[in-house]
Amino acid sequence: MTEDAREPERILVIKLGALGDVVQATGPFAAIRAHHPTAHITLLTAPAIRDFLDASSWFDEMWVDSRPSWRDLRGWLALRRRLRRGRFDRAYDLQTSDRSSLYYHLMAPGRRPEWSGIARGAKLRHRNPNRDNMHTIDRQSDQLAVAGIAEVPPPSLDWVAAETARYGILEPYVLLVPGGSAHRPEKRWPVGSFTELARRLAVRGMTPVLIGAGADVHATGTVASFCPEALDLTSDTSFAEIVALARGAASAVGNDTGPMHVIATAGCPSVALYSFASDPALCAQKGPDVTILQRDMLSDLSVDEVEAALKLD
Repeated sequence: MTEDAREPERILVIKLGALGDVVQATGPFAAIRAHHPTAHITLLTAPAIRDFLDASSWFDEMWVDSRPSWRDLRGWLALRRRLRRGRFDRAYDLQTSDRSSLYYHLMAPGRRPEWSGIARGAKLRHRNPNRDNMHTIDRQSDQLAVAGIAEVPPPSLDWVAAETARYGILEPYVLLVPGGSAHRPEKRWPVGSFTELARRLAVRGMTPVLIGAGADVHATGTVASFCPEALDLTSDTSFAEIVALARGAASAVGNDTGPMHVIATAGCPSVALYSFASDPALCAQKGPDVTILQRDMLSDLSVDEVEAALKLD
């Protein structure tokens, strides 16, 4: 068989996490594609992430992880068959969780791909003892360096295209992200503070635009009910549309949640709010103009300080 007739190299990339984690993995995605320009690359991910990344040029195929429960023997066997049938030459586990590491062992016995991750026994195991103290972006770059990928670009959403005309937003506008994980209320700036900020923006002649989904509806709905000038887009934006909205916004402010990673990476001047519950040194939003404001208790963070950080004057 000639070299040109050989099957292309088969690569598996695993990224199962939340929106913010996926946005921060866009640099590694691009680096992996550049390192394997002719390979057939498969991404194993979550359904919503698959839809978001479908417009990128990094992957030839995207699989949705079935995430079988620990007691679902049939589900695990089906996942094992799928992984083994993929005949992957190399795998980049960018999730590096206990679950994703188990996938390496699930592919035994017999030939397994060269595995970049933290799974025991992996050929390209990331062994840096300081990995848990590194920012996500730095940790993934260090992991890929072990696999021979020396250059990893910063996160980028330049490939995303979407229209926002249907919203009829009056410019200038500021994006507000008052929601967050329902089971982590300590990560949220008080809704009353977001409401007061929205009112101040309206007085300035700026439209407050509320971004959120699902469990965020209480926070966004409260702000909208007390600030009639606000535009509530809760559950009415795709990830791509959030990118497009960020490109046109004067600024943005929000809690440490996925949409703020999208907004900051898209290039919007962004103010991200952190409590004791998360460490920006490990997971802060990245972009050309990001300001981090942190208090142990976000209720101690004044509206005056947040408004000043938006740099709207």
